Formats: sequence, C-alpha cells, structure tokens
Amino acid sequence: MGTRAARRLGGLSVGGSAGVRSVARILARDDGRGGTSLPVLESDGPLALRRTRSGGGEARVMLVGAMSGPLGGDHFTVEARVQEDARLSVGSAAATLALPGQAKGEARYDVRLHVADRAELHWLPEQLISVHGSDLYVTTRVDLAATARLVLREEHVLGRSGEGPGRLTSRLTVRVDGRVVLDQELACGPGAPGGWDGPAVLAGHRAVGQLVVVRPEFAAEPVTVLPLGEGACLLPLAGPAALVSAVAPDALRLRRLLDEALDRLA
Repeated sequence: MGTRAARRLGGLSVGGSAGVRSVARILARDDGRGGTSLPVLESDGPLALRRTRSGGGEARVMLVGAMSGPLGGDHFTVEARVQEDARLSVGSAAATLALPGQAKGEARYDVRLHVADRAELHWLPEQLISVHGSDLYVTTRVDLAATARLVLREEHVLGRSGEGPGRLTSRLTVRVDGRVVLDQELACGPGAPGGWDGPAVLAGHRAVGQLVVVRPEFAAEPVTVLPLGEGACLLPLAGPAALVSAVAPDALRLRRLLDEALDRLA
C-alpha cells in the first residue's frame, strides 16, 4: 500500500489527487442494566472501529488504522457521542503516522466528541507522529454537558527517529455546558510561525502533549497550579476542568509524564 492507487478497502477506492474521505461514528448508550451498549459503531476506508472487552459498566472501543495515512489530501473524521449515564473508553491500536502523499495540500483529521449529563468519556489514543514532508491539520472539539466527565489525552511526536518533523497544526477546543474552557492551537514544523521550537514553546523537545480532565467536583474545588517534574505543569481551567501540558525529548518520556499526572489527579 505504498501508493495511493493501491488504497482500497470495503469498496472504497481512491486514486490520483482526490484524497481519501473517511468517517467513523460511535454512539454509546446506557443499557438500563448497569452497562453501556454501542448501538452505532460505523467506520469506512482507513478507519476501523473494534469493540473490545468491557468492564465495570464501561464500553471500550479500539480505533484501528486499516490503511496508511493520513496522507496529503486525505480527510478523516471521528465522531463519538456518549448519551446520559453511559461510559465509554476509546483507544487506538497503534500510533498514527501523518505521511507525505502524492496529492498536494494538507491532510485533515477532525475529532468531534459529545458527552451528555452524568456520562463519562475516556479518549486515550496513541501518539500522532508528524513524519518529515507531511502536512496535517488536526482539530478536536469536545462538547460536554454540565455534569459530564472527561479524560482526554493528546500526544504529538515531531518526526521519526533521526528525521525532522512535517508541518503539524493542532487545535483543541473544549466546552462545558456551552462555555468554552479551553481553545488553543499549536503549529510546528516547516512553515509554522517563527518561535515554535524556541524556549517559550517546545524548547527543542520532540514530543508535546496534554491531558484534559473534566469533573463536576472541580467546580467547587479547583485544582491548583503545580509543576509535575521537568517539562510538565498542572493548571486549573475555567469551570470544572484541569489541564496538564507537557513537553519531553521523546514519546516514552511524554507518556510517563501524562500518566503520572493522571494518577495524581485521581
């Protein structure tokens, strides 16, 4: 599958410069018996969704990359909706590689998450690796009801071993009860605004990530600002939310920083 002409799955075939369009949808619903059902689990093209073993009333889904990408010109979308009282955890089987493609122009990867009252979502994908020569724009938008709960992890690695990064732009927006609690964008790599690798941003680190935790109890007892070792910090957000931002020399160290931060919040 080294060329776009060879990219085919389930009747989807793309050649030339059109790029691949792929959508994956998840709907999680309280089953009335203390568990969570998945009445909608749909995917096509490069995105495949797999139900995994559940436990403790939580439904678990794995996102599997069935083909290479995203490549230049591709547009992937993942939508997850968690209804009242349901619990959903979503991970991915492997890191996502943003790759250069035959088509010109940026690739897009859009994530849309909706969590209803008393529902909970853990969004814990593996790292996104920006490969040299690639151009990817990622947007993640999360809408939560007033009593919803969220754990969201985002990790970006700039380049594979021994190579520079591609162009990567990532925007994350989180709303709670219609109020924006976080809206930030980071651009890295060739063509990004100057200073992205300077001491005020990444300071030469190759891995950058964040952890967003939303819990109703944070409204009454907000977290306090706290350094979390070298390269990470815990910050309160407006409303019932907390943010951990971290930079690290590599993906392994970044994951350790975010896991330690989540343990501390727990």
